[in-house]
Amino acid sequence: MEQDLLLNAQWYDYVPIVIYFAFVLGVGFVMKAKAKSSDEFLTGGRSMPAWVTGIAFVSANLGAVEIMGMSANGAQYGMPTFHYFWVGAVPAMIFLGLVMMPFYYGSKVRSVPEFMFKRFGTTAHLINSLSFALAQLLIAGINLFLLGKIINWLLGWPLWLALVVAAVIVFTYITLGGLAAAIYNEVLQFFVIVAALLPLTLIGLHRTGGWSGLKAQITENAVSSGTDPALQLNSWPGLLLSGFDSPVMSVVGIVFGLGFVLSFGYWTTNFVEVQRAMASDSISAAQKTPIIGTFVKMFVPFLVIIPGMIAGVLVSEVAEAKNAGESFEYNNAILLLMRDILPDGLLGLAITGLLASFMAGMAANISAFNTVFTVDLYERYFKPGQSDDTYLRVGKLSTLAASIIAIFTALIASQYNNLMDYLQQLFSMFNAPLFATFIVGMFWKKATPAAGWMGLAAGTLGALAINVLMWTGSLSLPGQGGAFLAASTAFVVDVVVTIIASQFTRPKPEAELRGFVYSLTPKSERTDPQLHQLPAWRRPIPLGIAASVLVIALNVVFH
Repeated sequence: MEQDLLLNAQWYDYVPIVIYFAFVLGVGFVMKAKAKSSDEFLTGGRSMPAWVTGIAFVSANLGAVEIMGMSANGAQYGMPTFHYFWVGAVPAMIFLGLVMMPFYYGSKVRSVPEFMFKRFGTTAHLINSLSFALAQLLIAGINLFLLGKIINWLLGWPLWLALVVAAVIVFTYITLGGLAAAIYNEVLQFFVIVAALLPLTLIGLHRTGGWSGLKAQITENAVSSGTDPALQLNSWPGLLLSGFDSPVMSVVGIVFGLGFVLSFGYWTTNFVEVQRAMASDSISAAQKTPIIGTFVKMFVPFLVIIPGMIAGVLVSEVAEAKNAGESFEYNNAILLLMRDILPDGLLGLAITGLLASFMAGMAANISAFNTVFTVDLYERYFKPGQSDDTYLRVGKLSTLAASIIAIFTALIASQYNNLMDYLQQLFSMFNAPLFATFIVGMFWKKATPAAGWMGLAAGTLGALAINVLMWTGSLSLPGQGGAFLAASTAFVVDVVVTIIASQFTRPKPEAELRGFVYSLTPKSERTDPQLHQLPAWRRPIPLGIAASVLVIALNVVFH
């Protein structure tokens, strides 16, 4: 199978790849001078403008799962996949910018788990730090697996060798320049990704006869296979995506499970993305980072989902497996489309875009891991009060360790035909309960430290129980309905346990909750003192309103 899929690149296809790697390593060397302290290495020194962190915010998420996973979903499910962006991302990103970033940035914490420590104490912090570190190693493995797979298909190298080479490259530029190098490379990688994927969409639509032609071919294939084409060509009620037979339950699952619990859990508490906003140079810049990202995020589906839908009709292997209802590794859909429709000279650019996306995703995971490991585990629990050089050295060593471990977690990712299934399972256990604990603690001053860790642990176990039922076959939901159910269970269990436990345990004094609970934090501490100097269009609230109007319009047009 692998030999059939080998990408037949010519010598000139390697030119953009070589140029790209030279730029990536060059950025690492340039930023080396700005990563001499542990703070600069791990946090970027809080010195970056909003447009840089805004693009990096999206680019950090535009990794292997976004490109391969969403194109796989597009090929398998069609338009309901749009919900991952317009329901499952944008609203949460706006909420993060307007409501939560002032707390993260204003509290001067270096990581999301550190915020958890100051709000709920040691036990909740330790649970959060360990679960987050584990999640980043697993997700870095997804990005590394697909990065290695591209090298394997392009050069014919064994997968293990491709994994090692890919890990070494990412490790090198993060170790040289720290978070700043990762962020500036993510900006570069974003533009490379767009330049690589836009031709794929345009050429694919041209081959299918435009948007109307694509819909006509999807309809024809669905009718011939005895399925309803509306399931793929209407985003609502999204039965294929949710796995529910009932339209009402499907909408509830997508809105609550994906749009609220999984989405808010990911975007508002996932340090991978929040870290980019926290590197901004002011509170307003930190707020604008995810909001600027929404304008980019809204149009990513046209670069990743539509090519997947095109692959479902133009790529013979995908179309035949889909029409016959056979098991198929849909992660390969976008690669097969590149193989079949890209003319000479564009294949190298497309491969460069994929390499850029996978490296951006892996670098984001590893840079977040090294911060949490150094700040929240090593400095707090193992060796507090050490010199800055010690923490800088530990940050670099943890980067090395994460790069090596990711090689092995990549082998776990290789077992999944659709990586979004795997990722949503991880999010349901790691992000959904954390969001519940955060949101209760931020808006309810009576939530106690003991209740915080109890709710977090109970929610995680609740999601794990649902996933175990799915893994063992005791519960069966096609699509990603199982992850939606697990996330919803985690959220509800976490909130209920936190509320009940708070009735029997002692809360922190209100004086210690200032800056961490909404009602106890003065507006002056949640607002940029220089905000009045900015024109209206550069302020967070007007930008958030504009983003909300635009995403509603997209949902109406592509319903």
